[in-house]
Amino acid sequence: MQLSLQLPPAAAHSYPILIESGLWRQADVWRQLAPHRQVCIVSNPSVAPLYLAQIKAALGDKEIIEVLIPDGEQYKNLEEYAKVLDALIAHRFGRDALIIALGGGVVGDLAGFAAASYQRGMDFIQCPTTLLAQVDSSVGGKTGVNHPSGKNMIGAFHQPLAVLIDIDTLNTLPAREFSAGLAEVIKYGLINDIAFFEWLESNIGGIMAKDKKLLIKAIAHCCQNKADVVCADEKEHGQRALLNLGHTFGHALESISLYRLWKHGEAVAIGMRMAAELAHLRGELKASELTRIIALLQAAQLPIDMDEEFSVEEVYNAMFLDKKVRSGKLRLVAMSSLGQCRIDDEIPAEQILAAIRLAGVRHD
Repeated sequence: MQLSLQLPPAAAHSYPILIESGLWRQADVWRQLAPHRQVCIVSNPSVAPLYLAQIKAALGDKEIIEVLIPDGEQYKNLEEYAKVLDALIAHRFGRDALIIALGGGVVGDLAGFAAASYQRGMDFIQCPTTLLAQVDSSVGGKTGVNHPSGKNMIGAFHQPLAVLIDIDTLNTLPAREFSAGLAEVIKYGLINDIAFFEWLESNIGGIMAKDKKLLIKAIAHCCQNKADVVCADEKEHGQRALLNLGHTFGHALESISLYRLWKHGEAVAIGMRMAAELAHLRGELKASELTRIIALLQAAQLPIDMDEEFSVEEVYNAMFLDKKVRSGKLRLVAMSSLGQCRIDDEIPAEQILAAIRLAGVRHD
């Protein structure tokens, strides 16, 4: 099955998002979308041995170079980004060349940023290999790298030429990575789609078993949801910020742990639990709804508490390094109810601290 989702012309430009089993082996797809003579494939040592050869074979007779960056969020940095630029310059790649990002969110963000900045902008194609990247980071044009003081502090908006999702990659994805991706899937239900949240509750067992029909439906739904939001607010001035539910909490956890304890999706899952606890404290989320959120996160085998030796104050202070801080005030994505969120920069510090504290203890 193949789906093609198109961003409306209101966005910076439109591009296809193709979702299919065995997609990357199809030479006709590459002929249509990648006529470029020079191609740089950015990947990592875990993914490249699995999929690089088949993409190179499908691309045909082109000048192809490869740049591998180490696997892990801590390597989404300026040093590894510079390696991509160095390779492009060393091989005299022009602005009319193409970058292919073959990997998860780290590869996609870093390679996309290289494409955004090399000779002031070149084409790139996202080939996401993790569920998290397929449903979230590969769509929407956010690119960048981390700074030691904060996540995604350096970057640019640069839309890809296309997003090619081959769901066969999920067969080789470790269970922990698969669950981490489900955090972003669940997020879409929480921010604006109660029907999707209920569908996930009913089908989480089949999704965890990697039923292909359920996976394609979930991925397509998330991509369409994100495409709709990006078209309305490409540069995150308003509505798009809702996609960051749980992320301000989660990014703080990643930063204070130096990106070594949790996968991004795991940190977001804990962050969404914190956001749900906050909404319950404020009387906006029923106890039964809080229980449902925690139950779905647990069914997806995601962590929902810190279970680490970080103080509540450490987490709170790290939240102020988030890009969404304005005039020294935290702009949180707050739950108004299950399936409905808003941006709020007037939440008292003591309530935020209390929500962090509630998610700092093990939930059995």
